[in-house]
Amino acid sequence: MEDSPRANADWTQIIKSKRSWFQVNLNDLWSYRDLVFLFVKRDFVSQYKQTLLGPFWHIVQPIATTFLFTVVFGIIAKIPTEGPSGLFYLSGLVLWNFFSGNILTTASTFVTNASIFGKVYFPRLVVPIATIISGSIRLAIQFGLFLLFLSYYLIRGTGGVHLTIYAAFLPLLILILSLLSLGFGLLVSSVTTKYRDLSILLGVGLQLMMYLTPVIYPVAIWKNFGWIMKMNPLTPVIEMFRYGMMGVGAPHPEGLLYSIVFSIVVLVAGVLLFNRVEQNFIDTI
Repeated sequence: MEDSPRANADWTQIIKSKRSWFQVNLNDLWSYRDLVFLFVKRDFVSQYKQTLLGPFWHIVQPIATTFLFTVVFGIIAKIPTEGPSGLFYLSGLVLWNFFSGNILTTASTFVTNASIFGKVYFPRLVVPIATIISGSIRLAIQFGLFLLFLSYYLIRGTGGVHLTIYAAFLPLLILILSLLSLGFGLLVSSVTTKYRDLSILLGVGLQLMMYLTPVIYPVAIWKNFGWIMKMNPLTPVIEMFRYGMMGVGAPHPEGLLYSIVFSIVVLVAGVLLFNRVEQNFIDTI
């Protein structure tokens, strides 16, 4: 008796029982790489639909915030900075906006995309990864703005600003911020499927974290309490960025190693928890 055609068929989709915590199918992500870029396009278009300035908001926002910081912290509070105050604030804001924006967007992955997740299968990690790529586009725009202001000081030779060899670390710094924000975003998105009010606390927590990050003031002014800021994995990244692009502050390669290890640990924890929650989150949402 011959085998039926169905018995000999090569199935392209296999339905299995619930996966374990550590069973993360990375091959699926590569297979759905085209979907990642579709989500990137969706995020970019939907964000600026029916707006007057469109992507130019990414230029207006850091300029306005830099001006505000210069007036409040530089002129009124007279908090010292390393190098020109405006360029100092802008350099910190460019990286901070990328980090915080990624977390805020990734944290709402399950809630925002519940209708899509409940209708069709695709690797859920596709959405957070697309978020990071969309954030990279915003980072490129704001970094271009930073380069314009930086070029002004480099050409004029004022403010003690100069490039150093550590500027070559820029791709590594962006990678660290991407992994760290993705990991934190996955952790928060997994928890907020059950506890929605944590999304409100996230905004407050990021606001407080900014003041523990050398965005507004250098690490040096903390003196005896500088160790608190150094525990922040973002501190070595921003310090290395400023030293490489502006020649101010001091590089801390050992601190950068700490940031790399920290970001990998957070990313692994985030992926594992996300992988666990995505199996039954639709019942909770």
